[in-house]
Amino acid sequence: MIHPLLPKLRQLKLSGMALTLDVRATQANDGHLTPPEFLALLLDDELERRSQQRLARHVAESGCDSQKTLVHFDFTAAPEVNRTVIQELATCGFITRHDNLLICGPSGVGKSHLANGIACEALKRDYRVLARPTHRLLADLHAARANGSHHRLWAKVLSCDLLLLDDFGLQPLVPQAVQDLYEIISERYEHGSLIVTSNRAFAEWAEVFSNPLLASAALDRLTHHAHTLTIVSSGIILSQNQRLKTEPPPSILVYPGDNKSWSPGEGDARGGAMGRDSSSASCGEAVGPADCPETRVGPEYGPGSPA
Repeated sequence: MIHPLLPKLRQLKLSGMALTLDVRATQANDGHLTPPEFLALLLDDELERRSQQRLARHVAESGCDSQKTLVHFDFTAAPEVNRTVIQELATCGFITRHDNLLICGPSGVGKSHLANGIACEALKRDYRVLARPTHRLLADLHAARANGSHHRLWAKVLSCDLLLLDDFGLQPLVPQAVQDLYEIISERYEHGSLIVTSNRAFAEWAEVFSNPLLASAALDRLTHHAHTLTIVSSGIILSQNQRLKTEPPPSILVYPGDNKSWSPGEGDARGGAMGRDSSSASCGEAVGPADCPETRVGPEYGPGSPA
């Protein structure tokens, strides 16, 4: 028997309520719910349906892959990846602060998946997200100049809360694309967050711009207030928060089993630069290789051996 409310709910396009009407009616009858309690259940169903539809629409519009979320990331296949660091980034606090997230490492270690997963978490929190491979976004901007849509696309690039640039430096860029890339970084500086993934080491990022002056200015803005993650082939993550400019960051490994990331000024039981008193360095202070010796883990090195 069709519930008498069903046609009216469909007429009002309340499909979330219509889909669960029979179940909720049975639940209300068995649980002796009052009419306001019954209505509240139906309204919750409708709100949930609309929320899911809105999220699906925003994911499609953003360019994110709905199948590459943090839920789908296999942390068991990369047990050395510091899950706590990723979960902290997934809270999207860095977006509120207009910080950037820079991820580099070789192909196949999960850079794009992690970046996409964090972007999806931002969408769940109603942040505006735009995700594109770097070369494709720059090509779209070039094409938009020809068809008259450049102003609209440019506004979208600059106004979103989070811009994900995947595969930074993968392909050579023409001079106009280099200029556009510089403008994106410069205009979004301290106004909107960037996630950038790259197969290139940080030391090579300046080469992407083919112009030392542009490279220095762009990377200064990109890496100021930036969180950096380097995923090496074994899956170990390096994490810190500092100003890098055009120099590669000193590499601090987060050891397997560690649930603690490091930033300038924090002490660490391993000694060296990481173990110095916090008063000797403040957050944001430039820390050079002499202060932060690189540490590696691998067959040719003992655990925690200096490079």
